[in-house]
Amino acid sequence: MVVWRLLLAPFLLLSISWGQATKQIELWDPADLERGVGEDNLRFSFFKHNGDESGNTLLAIGGVHGDEPGSYFAAGILATHYRVTRGNLWVVPNLNHESMIRNQRGTYGDMNRKFDYVAPDDPDYELVKKIKSIILEPEVDLVLNMHDGHGFYRERWENYIFNPRAWGQSYVIDQKTLDGVKFGNMDEIGRKVSEALNDYLAEDHHYFSVKNTHTRDLDEQMQQSLTWFAVTNLKPAFGIETSKNIDALAIKVAYHLRSVEAFMDIMDIEYERDFDLSFDSVQKVIEEYGTVNINDHIKLDLVDLRRVLRFVPMARSGNTMTFDNPLGAAKWMGDRYNIYIGNKHISTLYPQIFDLDCDLKAVRIVADGRAHTVQMGETLDVKEEFLVVPTPGIRVNSIGFVTPDRTSQDGVVIRRSDIMPRFSQDARERTFRVEFYQQEAFCGMVNIRFP
Repeated sequence: MVVWRLLLAPFLLLSISWGQATKQIELWDPADLERGVGEDNLRFSFFKHNGDESGNTLLAIGGVHGDEPGSYFAAGILATHYRVTRGNLWVVPNLNHESMIRNQRGTYGDMNRKFDYVAPDDPDYELVKKIKSIILEPEVDLVLNMHDGHGFYRERWENYIFNPRAWGQSYVIDQKTLDGVKFGNMDEIGRKVSEALNDYLAEDHHYFSVKNTHTRDLDEQMQQSLTWFAVTNLKPAFGIETSKNIDALAIKVAYHLRSVEAFMDIMDIEYERDFDLSFDSVQKVIEEYGTVNINDHIKLDLVDLRRVLRFVPMARSGNTMTFDNPLGAAKWMGDRYNIYIGNKHISTLYPQIFDLDCDLKAVRIVADGRAHTVQMGETLDVKEEFLVVPTPGIRVNSIGFVTPDRTSQDGVVIRRSDIMPRFSQDARERTFRVEFYQQEAFCGMVNIRFP
């Protein structure tokens, strides 16, 4: 669960589970917020999948560069669709979240060149400091920095796309070995992972190789990178690079996931996932955008949500938005909120300001002849008709349903044909909102979904 506190410094809190609870982690000291640290940058999230049986720990980091969606959509899936039974998989899916929603390499410069030194007044300072502290955790045995790189790496020059200067379809190491450290045989491990991946390619020219940057001797730029920081602190590290020249996001995400699984196999980490790794299945998982919960009064399904929703009841300040997708974010744009999953702009919400001082938690609705108790924000499936049972002191407004002779629309049978389709929440015109008020205060909303 991702919580954004809006109109204040954005703040993230995580707790997501699939068959296994992951530890809820608050990454940011409240004092940071009081001091205004990093207010211009979005926080990242952190998941721990710890197995029942102890073992090695792999840390996978996505989203260092915001214009590399293969990396962070894959990391988001690792965070939410995997279960570990032996060993540990730790995941940061959205390290550079601000740059992700802007689809920029780095809104405040290249974050992957700030691990040698970053100025305290740099907006990325707190992010870099926090991820460094996670990398240095004693439990971490191996670090993966997930990227999408240009071209296709080849040891010999073929053309401007296939050449030694390209990064795509490679496992990047800073040096061959890290002596005296578990999993320090990095060149050997990289070649084993390459062999495993090259059995599952969409196209023959997608094959993976090991790219050694010889960072200490040959690459000053890489001396400022996340992986070099890890290596110099005796943590074996790899960059996973799928190619930006592969258009299909699902293919890049599948390659990332297979790569992480190959590393887990080598590290004797046992895991499960709740989908198969075919490209079609991966595409479906990518499109599971989930929901956003606004102030615990409104819940919107982000799949097929209209591109613009107007008159969304919210408070004047202190609104919270909770996403169940770790790549979810809301950005205040002066008069509206833009909603994102990764770099995908899902919808724009224009708020209508109300007092939220109302303690109504649930309502009674009769749908197709059966009575239901429905919590605020929840969705009720209706085949033909529904009626909101009157609650004393509560006014009901079914959006898109007009009753000029009534101030409250409770006690009235409503059919789908009675509601103007353009007021639906979704593009398929199936889901409509019913709002509840206590005098001038907004109490919440229930979604009515027709077939």
